[in-house]
Amino acid sequence: MNKKIALYPGTFDPITNGHFDIIERALGLFDEVIVAVAISTDKKPMFTLDERIEMTKEAVKHLKNVKVVGFNNLTVELAKELDANILIRGLRAVSDFEYELQLGYLNNSLDDSIETVYLMPKLKHAFISSSIVRGLLSFNGKTSHLLPKEVQKIIGSMNSCTLR
Repeated sequence: MNKKIALYPGTFDPITNGHFDIIERALGLFDEVIVAVAISTDKKPMFTLDERIEMTKEAVKHLKNVKVVGFNNLTVELAKELDANILIRGLRAVSDFEYELQLGYLNNSLDDSIETVYLMPKLKHAFISSSIVRGLLSFNGKTSHLLPKEVQKIIGSMNSCTLR
């Protein structure tokens, strides 16, 4: 039997409780989940790629069958390198759907062996986005209810001048 390996790509700037919820739920469906942290310079992330990888690794370290990698190539190329033929994408609201649908079709047009599975976070996490968290962080707002505790601890230990 072939192992079902799912790739969950994103910027994870930073990883939130919503992302974590998707990872946990994906583990119930697939044998292995690889969280792929994109360099994503076009989005001008608040945290460096290394910081985002570290935060993500800390958040998932207690989960079995989860791996974290960084990447700077096409998602379908990374999936092929890692023997993953399933992409996980999160949907919070109807506003996410059109973009995610286009992305799913694009990835499938590049490699028709790639399937995209859309998962919704639990309702209590549906409003959380990395951009909302970054906004709060830029004003030293409370984020502990939005982030995995390991991520909150890492961010809290950073000097405020490192938060760009």
